[in-house]
Formats: sequence, C-alpha cells, structure tokens
Amino acid sequence: MSALMVERMGQGSDLALIHGWGIGKSAWQTVLPLLTQRFRVHLVELPGYGSFPDKAPVADFMETAAALADSLPAGCTLCGWSLGGLLAMQAACFEPRRVGRLILCGSTPSFIQRADWPHAQPPALLNSFSEAVADNAAGALQRFSALLNQGDVRARANVRTLARALTANPLPDSATLLRGLHWLGSVDLRAQIAAITLPTLIIHGENDPLMPLAAAHWLNENLPHAQLKIFNSAAHAPFLNDPEQFVQLFI
Repeated sequence: MSALMVERMGQGSDLALIHGWGIGKSAWQTVLPLLTQRFRVHLVELPGYGSFPDKAPVADFMETAAALADSLPAGCTLCGWSLGGLLAMQAACFEPRRVGRLILCGSTPSFIQRADWPHAQPPALLNSFSEAVADNAAGALQRFSALLNQGDVRARANVRTLARALTANPLPDSATLLRGLHWLGSVDLRAQIAAITLPTLIIHGENDPLMPLAAAHWLNENLPHAQLKIFNSAAHAPFLNDPEQFVQLFI
C-alpha cells in the first residue's frame, strides 16, 4: 500500500483535510488558521504533490483511498474537497469505524456524465484538460483555478488566493495530473453511497461550474444521514467564498 504524507497541527478533536485535483494542501491556507484553533488538523497530501518525494510510488484510486483510510485516527472527521471528496467517500467505505463524520465539499459520486447520470461534466471536458496538461501543465493549472471560480461573487480574490497556493509548493508533474484526471473519468461511486451510514455534511457552492449542484442534491437524497449546506453566490471552493461560515459548519 502506498503511504500518504500527512502534516499535523493544532489541538483538539481530529480533523483530516484532503485536497482536490491540481492544487495541493495549500488550497486550505485560508481556513487552516481558523481550523487549527479548534482541531488537531491532519493535512493530507496526495502522491506527487508538494513535499511528497519526487519518486512517490504510483497508486491507483483504490490504493490511495485505502492509504487514506489507514492514515486516519479513530473517530476522525474526514473532509474532502472535489476529487478529495471521492477519495473520502471511498475511504469511509473501507474503514467506517475510523471516520466519525464525513464532510464533502464541492464533491460528486461521478464527475463524468453517464447514460443514467446527467449531473456531471461531458467527457470532452476531461479530454481538453488532458491535452492542456500535456501541452503546458503550469498554464493548465492557472486556467483551472480561474475556471473553478466562475460564478463566485469573490472570483477575483479567490483566483489570487489559489495563485498563491499554486506557488507555495512545487507543482505536481504532468503524470500526477493525468493520473488524477483518469480517476475523475473512471470513478463512479453511486452504487456504494447507500452503504455510507456516517453522519455526512455536504457543502456545495450554488454556482459550482465543475460539480453541478444537482449532484449535491443527489448525494443528500441518497446518503442515509446527510445534511446539505449551500453557499449562495459561491462556486467550486466555498471555503474561499466565506471562510468563517465554512469553519462554523465544522463546530
């Protein structure tokens, strides 16, 4: 099993944060000072991101989710953003006794549209991302940070924040980014959702351009113990739109 890098800070009950595609653990920089006042934060870093060794072992989605589950202290609150939400859901399926509460931010059970799943993106979007990463990974990440904030009332400020996050650590290489895009294109967790009986908070932006709000409503209806909180005028990163409100939901 491939190990994950986990940085720990703060005092209190255990809270693990797992980032999404393209932007590593620095994505949480706006809310981290607020969270560490109340929680012992476990800042998870996926293979190929930031401080992870350059020759990190290549793992598939299931191996990475299993490694995530293995890294959690018992009873931990597990929060995943975007792709991190997919990993969090799978980790909760693997080790439900390790997770006391699940928080899904801007997440979905399937990123790609399927014959019976319209609440998602067309495969062409992933293809365009893959081509952009192969051509210029750094440029693709800059464009991605702008795209994920489309429709957010704080879009300009959020893009500046993510620009700082992208420069805080070494950028993931093309192979890492392409692996994440493959996960987004291949993973479909809808059949497993009903088995997640943990208390689950779903946080979603009203104007999320990547994970349609309809996907959040579907999760809310199909997870046995779910609550949905919609951030008005927010896009794909509600924690950037209103950091204080975001943190209050954890308490």
